[in-house]
Amino acid sequence: MKAIQDHYPPNFAHCYGCGPANPFGHHLKSYLLDNHTEARFTPDQRYSGGVPDNVYGGMIASLLDCHGTASAAAFAYRARGRAMGDEGPPIRFVTASLHVNFRKPTPLGEELLITCKLKSLEGKKALVLLSLSARGEECARGEMLAVELKS
Repeated sequence: MKAIQDHYPPNFAHCYGCGPANPFGHHLKSYLLDNHTEARFTPDQRYSGGVPDNVYGGMIASLLDCHGTASAAAFAYRARGRAMGDEGPPIRFVTASLHVNFRKPTPLGEELLITCKLKSLEGKKALVLLSLSARGEECARGEMLAVELKS
């Protein structure tokens, strides 16, 4: 199965967090499943935060941000009856707001699971609910308002 980001056209493939064309980025890969999306990422020591052996909060927000906008696009494609990567104009979203609740420290060196569910999609605005967990425990929760870019 191809990731959502694998369908990005070249002019949208440079994002630091999830762009496949950015040689320095994280290359986050998000997947549209039944009613939600998932991505996995294992942060190494360079993403250390103020608490030893735990992830920097900005990194957590970055993962939620990239996964949320990719998910918003995937949900919009589905709602419009389109397939990602089709011949139509690309559907891309950017973050209008992102609220993150850090619920517990997030361990370094562990696979993180980032999930997203669509709360609402109205016109060019998507409201998505995000979660980041490690070892089966939720470490952060987010709510994002994503806005579609004009094509």
